[in-house]
Amino acid sequence: MTQTMKAAVISAYKQEFPEIVDLPRPALQAGNVLIQVAAASINPIDLKTKDGGLKMLLHYDFPLILGSDFAGTVTAIGPAVTRFKVGDRVYGRVQKNRIGTFAEYLAAAQTDLALIPDMLSFTEAAALPLVSLTSYQALQEIMQIKPGEKVLIQGGSGGIGTVAIQIAKALGAFVAATTSSHNFQLVKELGADFVIDYRQQDFSEVITDYDYVFDTQGGKILEKAFTIVKPGGKVVSITGLPNHRFAKAYGLSPWKIGALRLASHRLSRLEKDTGVGYEFLFMRPDGDQLTQLGEMITAGKLRPVIDRVLPFTKIKEAFTYSGSGGARGKILLQMIPD
Repeated sequence: MTQTMKAAVISAYKQEFPEIVDLPRPALQAGNVLIQVAAASINPIDLKTKDGGLKMLLHYDFPLILGSDFAGTVTAIGPAVTRFKVGDRVYGRVQKNRIGTFAEYLAAAQTDLALIPDMLSFTEAAALPLVSLTSYQALQEIMQIKPGEKVLIQGGSGGIGTVAIQIAKALGAFVAATTSSHNFQLVKELGADFVIDYRQQDFSEVITDYDYVFDTQGGKILEKAFTIVKPGGKVVSITGLPNHRFAKAYGLSPWKIGALRLASHRLSRLEKDTGVGYEFLFMRPDGDQLTQLGEMITAGKLRPVIDRVLPFTKIKEAFTYSGSGGARGKILLQMIPD
């Protein structure tokens, strides 16, 4: 008899909310583990996926289980699994073509997972994979921040921002962050050296001569970032337009490369005019990096910031709140109480 599970799915793009339905539990492939999901976090990419915003980069079939990162317990292992055993507490960000963490069970590649640090609950652990990997890849891999260099982190009180500030400080950077005034204390506690109230001040009129900007806003705010960065510095965005360089590296078709070249021409012009580099980051799952980040957690250099935890059955409420843009840190869905 086929075992089933509860999962949150959409049947088409732009569906208002995912619906919780019964589906068969996933089958195991070589190198995969089966995980009973204890908690999963909601990220902006989940809302973007739901609304079809990633169709240029990713193809999905329906019904589609949403969800990108999670924490849970290994309940079975497939052939050739060497990193984990049944009973291990693990967390991770799944491959983009295998999303589906808003479910009671999940099959994931062992290379995308890491052991949860002992001091973290499942809920705390689920708050970290996507945002910590995204921040690490922006700040460490692309920017290669050195002690004393200056970085502006947009949206300092959001899910990405709260983690990026901590990682940037661990790398020795001088960190400025934008947020609203009622989040100043939180952002300073996380390590920000200079905080800008985006409702009262235009960051481009307050700071200058920075080495890097980590953009989480896109649009005109992204374009202004070029004005505060030194020539030779970089702007890294997770919300701006992918450019043709990204499109080529990602292996997109020639017509998509051409389309993105045209769509991002303003950013290419800003690069040329300012001497500041631009990179669009589409983060990748990486269990080894998540293990390194776990060492930062154990050392007390990184902690999750959680706005609220809601039961899985209240996923519609969670999506509504996530879409409001007002969360301080992460929004979690809990399948199993800690």
